[in-house]
This record gives sequence, C-alpha cells and structure tokens, in this order.
Amino acid sequence: MTYAQEAIRPYNTSEGKKEQVEQMFNNIAHSYDLLNHLLSLGIDRSWRKKTLDALLGENHSHVLDVATGTGDFAILACKRLRVERLVAVDISEGMMDVGRRKAEAAALGDKIEFRHEDCEHLSFADSTFDAVISAYGIRNLSDLDAGLREILRVLKPGGVAALLELCVPNKAPMKQLFWLYSHAVMPLVGRLVSHDGRAYTYLPATMERFPQGERMKEILMENGFGSVEFKRFTFGLSTMYIARK
Repeated sequence: MTYAQEAIRPYNTSEGKKEQVEQMFNNIAHSYDLLNHLLSLGIDRSWRKKTLDALLGENHSHVLDVATGTGDFAILACKRLRVERLVAVDISEGMMDVGRRKAEAAALGDKIEFRHEDCEHLSFADSTFDAVISAYGIRNLSDLDAGLREILRVLKPGGVAALLELCVPNKAPMKQLFWLYSHAVMPLVGRLVSHDGRAYTYLPATMERFPQGERMKEILMENGFGSVEFKRFTFGLSTMYIARK
C-alpha cells in the first residue's frame, strides 16, 4: 500500500525520495538538534523519556534505533534502559557524525554503534534485537510498509517496537494554531537557522499526511505485529506506538 507522506519529497529534483531525504538530513545536520528543541519548545525531550519509560522493567539488552538521526534517542535509551549493546542506523552520515560525537561526549561510544543502513532493507539477521526504537524517523521512509516489516523481522519473538512520531492535533483550537505555526513559523525559523528552506517545508508536510492514531495502529497490525497500543502527548502533537511481535 502507498501512503500520502511517501509522495512528498524535499526537493524538486529527479532523484527518488530516499536520495532526497538523505541529502536533506546531510544538509541540516549541523543545526538539526538546535531546531528540533527550539521548534518543539523543548517538549520533545519529555516525549522521548515517556516512550522509553514504557519499556522499563523488561529485558532489552540488545536494541536497534532505526532512523537514529543525531542519536538523541539512542543515547537516552542507554541511560534509561538496561542496554548492553545498541546499534543506531540511518541513511544520513552527516546526522550520524553528530551522533557519534555526542555518544563519545556521553561516555557511550563503546556501547552505541552507528551504522549506515537503509531502514527498508536492514542487513541484520532475523530475530536479532530485543527491542527496536525510533523517534521522528519512520514518516520519512519511502516505503512505510517495507520499513515496518523489517523492524518486525529483526525483532526477537516477543520483542517490542517503541515508535515515536510527530502528529497534527485533531481538535480545535490546537489544530488551527498548529497549522499556523507549521506553515508560517517553522519554515521561516528553519530557513534562517539551517539555510535550507525546503527541509522545514517538507517536515511539517509529512506530519500532516502521516497515518495517525488508530490508522497507524491498523497499519502496524497489518504488517504483522501481534498487539499495538498508542498514546498521544501534548494535545496530539506527538504519538507513541508500542507494538509487540
């Protein structure tokens, strides 16, 4: 199946979405963390913590972070969960270079391995990881179903996927306020700080079109997950999905 966000591309070029997304994140890697925290008013940190807290009390010694970006979720997972080894994968070397430096600064360089991987065609064997995590990355996949099937494939039986995604509020007045913020403020601030105006037009556009709530739960189950729960945060600006194999 195809989904609306898969048709959105950052740039008006002949390259495929995957190549354009890789280029975009390489372009904005230098300012991504600053803008991420600035545009979310810092609330994104609490969303990550709450998502990982849903995994507390379980054995997750081997963890995969899909679309890791600059590694914030991977680093936080190592601090909050009993992780022995975490592999963080992404298609953007520029983003992962930032992540590697942050992991070293946090004295986690020996625990987190950053690897260049296509998240829709992972190189890992079946049933490798206890848990797969991802924050704000899966909506950028060119083939969502393929990415979700790969997450399921590399999970051990009984393993869990904790996925966190930005969403659009569905109730007034937050729905209207967010539309104004995402169509006016985000592109302006993003262009001024990152010097890539297209990136911060693309990112809110994918948020608007990405399957949310019940529909995303259905998609996860259609792709083979046995049980799925979700929870919305902060007026529906972000949603956590806990999917079990």
